[in-house]
Amino acid sequence: MSDEPRPSATTSAASAAPFISQVFENLLETILQFITSPRDRNACSLVCHSWNHTECLTRQHLSVPNLYSVNPTRAVTRFPHIQSLALKGLPRSESLWSVPPGWGPAGFTAWAKALVAGPCVGTVKKLVLKRITVSNSDLELIGRRLQSFHGLTLIYCEGFGTPGLGALVENCKQLRVLDLIKCHIEYDNKEGAHVDWISKFPETNNCLESLSFECVQYGVNLDSLESLIARSPNLYRLRLNPDISIGQFCRLLLWAPQLTHLGTGAFCTHGNDNEEMNVKDVAAVFESMNKLIYLSGLSYIKPELLPAILHVCVQLTTLDLSCTTISAEELKPVIHHCHNLQIFWVLDTIGDEGLKAVAATCKDLQELRVFPLVLSTESEGYVSDQGLIHISEGCHKLRSIVYFCQLMTNAAVKAMSVNCPDLTIFRLYIMDRHRPDHSTGEPMDEGFGAIVTNCKKLRRLAVSGLLTDRAFELFGKYGKTIRTLSVGFGGNSDLALKYVLEGCHNLLKLEIRNSPFGDGGLLAGIGHFYNMRFVWLNSCRITVRGCRELARRLPNMVVEMIGNGFGGTSQLDDDESVEKLYMYRSLAGVRDDVPQFVQIL
Repeated sequence: MSDEPRPSATTSAASAAPFISQVFENLLETILQFITSPRDRNACSLVCHSWNHTECLTRQHLSVPNLYSVNPTRAVTRFPHIQSLALKGLPRSESLWSVPPGWGPAGFTAWAKALVAGPCVGTVKKLVLKRITVSNSDLELIGRRLQSFHGLTLIYCEGFGTPGLGALVENCKQLRVLDLIKCHIEYDNKEGAHVDWISKFPETNNCLESLSFECVQYGVNLDSLESLIARSPNLYRLRLNPDISIGQFCRLLLWAPQLTHLGTGAFCTHGNDNEEMNVKDVAAVFESMNKLIYLSGLSYIKPELLPAILHVCVQLTTLDLSCTTISAEELKPVIHHCHNLQIFWVLDTIGDEGLKAVAATCKDLQELRVFPLVLSTESEGYVSDQGLIHISEGCHKLRSIVYFCQLMTNAAVKAMSVNCPDLTIFRLYIMDRHRPDHSTGEPMDEGFGAIVTNCKKLRRLAVSGLLTDRAFELFGKYGKTIRTLSVGFGGNSDLALKYVLEGCHNLLKLEIRNSPFGDGGLLAGIGHFYNMRFVWLNSCRITVRGCRELARRLPNMVVEMIGNGFGGTSQLDDDESVEKLYMYRSLAGVRDDVPQFVQIL
């Protein structure tokens, strides 16, 4: 026998503890890799310190709903291995219309610097930026310094131009995704300021998968674009701008029959075109695209060219005609072939008859958006309550609807709530303010009340027309799943706002404009604002006194007063009206790029 002393039970337990801890940590890391939902991962991070630490190290995607709500350096340090980052800036679309230009001048710059200086500089592959100011230098920086970067999507962004795009694509040798969606591209007329950015793609880049530049309102180098498409066998999405004529479109598409998502460009001949394309020529191009499921563009379309797309209509799941002025008679031959359509965006020029044709054919439709040709309260409008009734009777699988109109009835909205109970998004914009049910003269309370009562999965609601406090009482009583509420010209008193804030327990985003809500209604939400992402009030009856009281009682909320005369440290009278109020949660405190027309309390 050996004379060496045997280890005691205490010593064995002590040596086993680190091993067990390491096994548990490895197991937790493995499990967390399969949890992708942000809500679920956030819940995991709250279990204990160990879970929080492991969740941070394994997080691959980071989504920040407000880029001013957290410190960029702190965020990238906490999550050192993220591969993709999604950032949002300005509030959502309803508020976006009334935000003054230059509200967030610095925008993405601080985040760009944090990314290239942080531990994730070698891991970040994709960026998705929405409603953010992005400069040319920002694009150059991420293209030059992010080592693994290969995907950029910009949605409703501004501040950059072709020099930034050129620097980005030139430095990202393996760029796979460049999607510019509804962005405002800066254009400088100075000599040398415009860059032929398409030609900056390296000749060695053959891995491009998605290229969208519909919003670029000037020409691109066609030869360079054709060469890029020809050497990109993995390209599945291509969305062209209106500068591309129908002849050029056909020339480009000969190299990309594998496309699944296509934006066509102008879909007409330009004045300098040497050849006139006929239906047969264009149809031949579409007949070769047997994988196409998404079609958009068709701007300035010649009606006689519409039959060219009929071959692919049967395989489409998404059709976006929101840039196409088309009548019901022109639409019917196309829509009758779209039996598999799930998403349809269109202008209201199709009228109620066009919507009737959609309802008769598209039984699998899940999302419908009907936009106005002219966004004005004085326009007659082409669609009405009858169109909504047609859709509700024919499209029972509908999950999301955005509908602009001039005339509406409670009966039509009720029919929608009964026939489409699985709605998660219902956004109805009656463009003439305070307009009642046009058939009875009654407020629209009962119609919108039916939506929140019958649609148990409703997450986003936008209301308009003549609404009394009764409607908001119903929202608070039955709208327990609502996360985003947008109100225009609604309510009688502060009581309406109190109903919503006290009843809608899952409310995250509240947007109100031109409504009679004052300090009393605002302060009624004191106990709820910390659970919300933001509150936006525009042209209500809020005063400086109410805003100051709000800031005093909620020190971790950023309260921004926006409007002429609010800039800097100017002394404001307590009774002075506040034109716009934007309030949001923040871990970073007051932002450092406050413009002259904003005062933060």
